[in-house]
Amino acid sequence: LRGCWGLTRRVRPWMLNMEGGVTVARKPRVHTSGFTQHVTQRGNNRAPCFFAAQDYQCYLQILKKAASLEAVQVHAYVLMTNHLHLLLTPERDGGIAGLMKRVSQLYTQYVNYKYQRTGSIWEGRYKSSVIDAEQYLLRCYRYIEMNPVRAGITSKPSDYLWSSARWHGLGRPSAIITDHPLYLALGSTQEKRQCRYRQLFRDALGDELVSELRESFSLEKVLGDSGFQEKVFNSRGTDGGDGTGVAGGG
Repeated sequence: LRGCWGLTRRVRPWMLNMEGGVTVARKPRVHTSGFTQHVTQRGNNRAPCFFAAQDYQCYLQILKKAASLEAVQVHAYVLMTNHLHLLLTPERDGGIAGLMKRVSQLYTQYVNYKYQRTGSIWEGRYKSSVIDAEQYLLRCYRYIEMNPVRAGITSKPSDYLWSSARWHGLGRPSAIITDHPLYLALGSTQEKRQCRYRQLFRDALGDELVSELRESFSLEKVLGDSGFQEKVFNSRGTDGGDGTGVAGGG
């Protein structure tokens, strides 16, 4: 949206120099390229961070730009009133940290100017969980896109405007999504993939799996079996220390 970029230009022109360097997150995280991560971020005190349709559109525009600059693939997303979920795969080390820094700062500048407020709209830094894509990717797709249904906002994921469900299930155009190979493997054509994907939603995820997914990103654990966990922690882009953790079967 022109208005989105126009507002941020008036507030902090230097913020739009998105070609500049970024600082990775201070808490220990996995920064290695190629590992898919489930990322979530909440509004401060769980207060709203999206107030009007233009705000959702602006966030997605900023996300698209930052994903391109940081070489991060966006596979799935949902923007709720007071929080968001992203499923991302970085093509280079540190890509997700860079992307979230850019998006968080720019969107905060936009909201603060538009609504004449101050301070961060986010509840601390984003949280993330590395997932074993082979085991959990499509489950994470469903968890993310079912958020509006669980919240009682819509009866079907594809009815919600601010998620990737309309692309995955209906083929509605998306300039943000990069299809993961495991999604592409659902069918040989776009129509077959969409049909197969819709069928996945016939069965509920189950309370145990939902709890496992929530715990993984809330506590920033690696979600996968022991072999995958070892692969992650042996990667050269992994920071050690508290906060990494593990989850999933052994």
